[in-house]
Amino acid sequence: MEPVIVKARDGLELVCYLSRPSIASGPLPIVLVVHGGPWMRDRWGLNPTHQWLANRGYAVLSVNFRGSTGFGKAFLNAANKEWGGKMQTDLIDAVDWAVSEGIADPDRIAIMGGSYGGYAALAGLTLTPDKFACAVDLVGISNLLTFLDTIPEYWKTRKSVYRSRLGDFSTEEGRRFLEERAPLNHVDRIERPLLIVQGANDVRVKASESEQIVSAMQRHGIPVTYVLYPDEGHGVQRMENRRSYHAVVEAFLAQHLGGLCEPAGDDLAGSSIRFLAGRELIDGL
Repeated sequence: MEPVIVKARDGLELVCYLSRPSIASGPLPIVLVVHGGPWMRDRWGLNPTHQWLANRGYAVLSVNFRGSTGFGKAFLNAANKEWGGKMQTDLIDAVDWAVSEGIADPDRIAIMGGSYGGYAALAGLTLTPDKFACAVDLVGISNLLTFLDTIPEYWKTRKSVYRSRLGDFSTEEGRRFLEERAPLNHVDRIERPLLIVQGANDVRVKASESEQIVSAMQRHGIPVTYVLYPDEGHGVQRMENRRSYHAVVEAFLAQHLGGLCEPAGDDLAGSSIRFLAGRELIDGL
């Protein structure tokens, strides 16, 4: 894993981490892995996701976009009301850097993430429909207003934080702003393959966030693969479920980026995985 600093279009310095296959030549297919939170950060060190994807022939890029923690208050505050705005263009600028450096093939770029990273994946396909070859959304937010309306009781005290960080959901103007930043409301722009994965028991990002965008895509006749884990919450934790999740993601990425793929075999055995839509869209499953 190599640490690199990429300058955003407004001059903000973004600490990023890049992993590449040990034997690599020429521009590579690349997976942009977006961290959740968003008030968290990526760190340098042994990262199983980076190792797995690099082993399959992909360059892997993680970006500490504005709003990531650990880089000072000004860096954190630069993300206020920038979900789907400058937080998203930071990711695009980092990808463009990788392309300009000859690291990434511009026609084989995937965006993948969980929670906020899932929101970023959905935003990537709706706000910049030609940028990414495909996207993987794990427990991602599709509508900021429905997300705020269904946050769990133990997060209620954080609503004042969300008001300043996301947008003022208590005013008509603020709600219109949040609606504009919702991938759900731009679903007709989606042109590239999308894999959505959800835990049925998620109390942070309810299953309805995934269900509503899947339904909207189906109404527009847009193909989508939707995977549900009935016994999971905010993420995928059970060993058998994690094995099946990685098998599905690996097959999906291989189909659309051209990387290596280990045959699924019995990797779905013992898992609670349910394909509620689009299983036939992924070869080998």
